[in-house]
Amino acid sequence: MRIVLISTYELGRQPFGLASPAAWLRDAGAEVTCVDLTRGALPEEPVRDADLVAFFLPMHTATRMALPVIDRVRALNPSARLCAYGLYAPLNETLLRERGVETVLGPEFEEDLVAVACGTRLQPRPDTETTLKGRTTTLPRISFKTPDRAGLPALEKYARLRMPDGTTRTVGYTEASRGCKHLCRHCPIVPVYNGRFRAVPPDVVLADVRAQVGAGAGHITFGDPDFFNGVTHALRIVRALAREHPGLSYDVTIKIEHLIDHAAALPELEATGCAFITSAVESIDDDVLAKLKKGHTRADFERAVTLCREARIPLAPTFVTFTPWTTSQSYVDLLDEIERLDLVEHVPPIQLAIRLLVTQGSPLLELPEIRAVAGPFNPRTLTHPWRHPDPDVDRLQHEIETLVGRNVTAARRQVFDAVRALADPSNAEGRRPNAEGAPLVARAAIPYLTEPWYC
Repeated sequence: MRIVLISTYELGRQPFGLASPAAWLRDAGAEVTCVDLTRGALPEEPVRDADLVAFFLPMHTATRMALPVIDRVRALNPSARLCAYGLYAPLNETLLRERGVETVLGPEFEEDLVAVACGTRLQPRPDTETTLKGRTTTLPRISFKTPDRAGLPALEKYARLRMPDGTTRTVGYTEASRGCKHLCRHCPIVPVYNGRFRAVPPDVVLADVRAQVGAGAGHITFGDPDFFNGVTHALRIVRALAREHPGLSYDVTIKIEHLIDHAAALPELEATGCAFITSAVESIDDDVLAKLKKGHTRADFERAVTLCREARIPLAPTFVTFTPWTTSQSYVDLLDEIERLDLVEHVPPIQLAIRLLVTQGSPLLELPEIRAVAGPFNPRTLTHPWRHPDPDVDRLQHEIETLVGRNVTAARRQVFDAVRALADPSNAEGRRPNAEGAPLVARAAIPYLTEPWYC
């Protein structure tokens, strides 16, 4: 069996979604070529010789970028079987099949991918069924294997961790769990996992980290949608990590409500090397947060900022800044809040331009106000495009996105002030909100990954 696994985009990190199935396929006797198109061109010879070509589709951007590559692979090797796997594969199954993809697998894909490669019939798992776009899909339980990263570009070719002192660290990536037990309305994980998550055994996680440290990693990103979905499991892993690799840093993603509910665990994260915590805040408008079913309020966000500062862990909030409910004033209020909480250096400028994605099968379509502004599914953008009721808000979003895109290497404060000038031209000199009551902390850069895109 000659198999080519292709990744088109994975947030500037070495693709876990290639390394994990590569381990399974090689154990089954397959000859596997891993191709990361963010770090090189499509190699024509392995594609022409392949029996199976499989595309990893973990997110919206990766899926859009994969579509022309699928066409290219079909032209190079019309007889190869094509497969798509990952979170966004079942969300876009109809479109993928129209492009010639024979098999579509969800995010717990490794065992089924081996079955596809070996020509074995996929076995239904009725105990893990869920409904997606009017059809039944499965969420298997697998016995995880340590990822095999042979053949992938070296870790130093990927995004790095930039430290406040100007030094950088090579970054590795792993997952301690998959899925999420929460049901945030805008999240693409929800239609597929439907409130489930899977814990990866600590010995598998630690073996993966060990291999990456051996390959030069000085920092590890845990890609779990929520590291505290299983807080006991998470703490067990970071304790072992700190014992085995003193000085190794890491970052995690944790929901605001979990930062509050498990605040007692934050000092242990700091003690074991946590460099920063990412949290999907999304909005500071309580009505919008309720519509998104985020499970927290503006006051909770402010409390989480305080808790992380007390634990000496920088919090890096992410936002969906432009939604059908955003107004010009609410956007300025968000900028004021970021400033008041002394978070300007914590927020990648791209976060100030993010527009709500309404993807295929999104629970957002349950809301009448979304259906009122969203158009039919667009196979080019892989979304239901929507227009804001106020054209000035759409215009502002486009201007800010353009501004950020033209200043990707500029200082965060510089870009933030330029965004404020666009959003609040009556105060173009850069109004500063009243800082009374704001946390008294020194302004300083925080550790951050050099590729901050988050979709």
